[in-house]
Amino acid sequence: MLIGVDASRAVVRPRTGTEGYSYHLIRALLALDTPHRYVLYFNSPPAAGDFPPGAAALRTMPFPRLWTHLRLSAEMLVRPPDLLFVPAHVLPAVHPRRSVVTVHDLGYLHWPAAHPRTRWWHLHLSTLYNARAATLVLADSAATRNDLAKRYGIPPEKVRVVHLGCGPEFRPPSEGAVAAIRRRYGIDGDYVLAVGTIQPRKNLVRLVEAFDLARAALPGRTRLVLAGGAGWGAGEVYRRAGPLGDAVRFLGYVPEADLPALMGGASVLAFPSLYEGFGLPPIEAMACGTPVVAADSSSLPEVVGDAGILVPPTDVPALARALTSALLDADLRAELRRRGLERARLFSWRRCAEETLRVLEEAASSRA
Repeated sequence: MLIGVDASRAVVRPRTGTEGYSYHLIRALLALDTPHRYVLYFNSPPAAGDFPPGAAALRTMPFPRLWTHLRLSAEMLVRPPDLLFVPAHVLPAVHPRRSVVTVHDLGYLHWPAAHPRTRWWHLHLSTLYNARAATLVLADSAATRNDLAKRYGIPPEKVRVVHLGCGPEFRPPSEGAVAAIRRRYGIDGDYVLAVGTIQPRKNLVRLVEAFDLARAALPGRTRLVLAGGAGWGAGEVYRRAGPLGDAVRFLGYVPEADLPALMGGASVLAFPSLYEGFGLPPIEAMACGTPVVAADSSSLPEVVGDAGILVPPTDVPALARALTSALLDADLRAELRRRGLERARLFSWRRCAEETLRVLEEAASSRA
């Protein structure tokens, strides 16, 4: 079978959530021992070393605007694969009879105010189109599958849940690696870390408020460190953090290569997001041996399980108490570290690729 893959998001830099998913999953798919052939479609050339030479045919097709619905559609019309897989984008208007798309989350329906209006409409229309037009749908979590059924009427039997993976680079770092990352970013003392684009959905204003509440009980010069580029609505987070001075540090976008040591050096990873289709940072932090405090909503209980502290994302005092406990209770920290390391072993990109390939094969054999 010839499997076509829209790899346009896999070459976007810097890589964040869906771009990282696309990149790591495609590489893991190509590494599997399978009789299938792949062709990857790009709107700009991949960097050298992004994809193993000879593992797939690479089709770079630059186009100024509407690449998906015009240029990729034209390719599907002239040279269609047996099946098209779209891991992090929109199914083109012209596509093969059999296709699979990934729907990452429907957070924009739960928290519409966390998105600019034009972005909201784009997410709504493209997700609804994807879910209805594809032969089968991949969902990052059961929470997303349930949302597709409840909000859009997509039959649950059309959706397959495949959890994301965690790379082997996420493991407890050496003392030297942590010391080097502290020097690079000018971090001294204990720190609570949050990773993700600074935008309303990440609930960082409430995290800053909870940290402010907890500060009096925290040891020494404990800081809150926010690693992520500025997104829509970031100004409110900066304004709330301003009175706290250097107790809150903004690192901007942090390269993927720096994340394992940055996570491993943190005392706690805080992830109070209002909504996540999956949420990779908690798993990555647990793999690095760092205790996790996360929201008890959307997919996060499914992802974190009993390996972290879960709190309502809008309850600032509860979040402050959870941070304090995770920082000060030595027995709790040791137990969270043990549980986290064990749970993180359940998630790998190879497993994600194997389960994804089974869904692609199922879709190809369907009568759609």
